[in-house]
Amino acid sequence: MHESFGSFVAQVAEVSVERGAVRVHRVVCAIDCGVAVNPLMIAAQMESGIVYGLSAALFGRIRLKDGRVQESNYHDYRVLRLDQMPVVETHIVPSTERPGGVGEPGTPPIAPAVANAVFALTGQRLRELPLRVQS
Repeated sequence: MHESFGSFVAQVAEVSVERGAVRVHRVVCAIDCGVAVNPLMIAAQMESGIVYGLSAALFGRIRLKDGRVQESNYHDYRVLRLDQMPVVETHIVPSTERPGGVGEPGTPPIAPAVANAVFALTGQRLRELPLRVQS
């Protein structure tokens, strides 16, 4: 669960683990952003925040050598691919409060949601990014 920009977002992930790699199959996201002015845009923003956060949680790693970043573009900095995107269900909480933000608030809760799902599945706490299960 995360609160920012006047909105509250909670997420739960369904995952599997194969050879240490975490695969996210489904994310259920609930957002209370006050009055939902454009529900389709809110859902799209939650999906984009989730894909951005999943990329960092599952693959985000920057290597430094002699003080320089080694990754230069997407050919050597991995991001979530289309076939890796989980099903996302977004539930908008009905509210009469003033509208809040829907851009950034979808990103922060996804890594903890995935880590908690992995713990429920394996009993192993993951405390470093990128998230990988140790054998």
